[in-house]
Amino acid sequence: MTQHSRSLSPFLIAVTGRPGSGKTTLSRRLAAELRCPAVCRDELKEGLVHSIDRGWPEPDRIQWHVYAAFFDTVGLLLRRGVSVIADAAFQHGLWSQKLEPLQAVARVKIVRCVVDPDVAHARSLERESSDPRWSHYHGAPPAPDRTYDPPRMNLPTIDVDTTDGYAPGLSRVVAFASG
Repeated sequence: MTQHSRSLSPFLIAVTGRPGSGKTTLSRRLAAELRCPAVCRDELKEGLVHSIDRGWPEPDRIQWHVYAAFFDTVGLLLRRGVSVIADAAFQHGLWSQKLEPLQAVARVKIVRCVVDPDVAHARSLERESSDPRWSHYHGAPPAPDRTYDPPRMNLPTIDVDTTDGYAPGLSRVVAFASG
């Protein structure tokens, strides 16, 4: 690939973190700032569950179906030259194998949302109580997740503490993502 065509390649910003870490909120803000779509795994799951009209298939089947749909969607957009913010709780062992091949079609960077597990759990409980339909789509919030294993890849990565706003601030995260 020539330097000129490389500069025209799309970017993929993988926004990751434990459940309740603020991934989707940050993803939407980045997408607005960078003027590109955010593909949010939880929203794809909600769309799938909404489409199921005859009871729930086993939860593992839903998870694997959404996993495949998520990467199919992200990959299609990138191969078509569309830059993407991808929002999911990327776990190293499972998700890295799908992120690695995308480096051939996009400039990949990782934004890790970092927050104490108890804070993340409290946010999940708050989300469930404020949206009566949330548990229909996602089930009960999991116990505080102390086993989250973020992607460990040789890619540009920034940690963003989401405990109270963003540290570093949003402008710095945008500069990282767009630089």
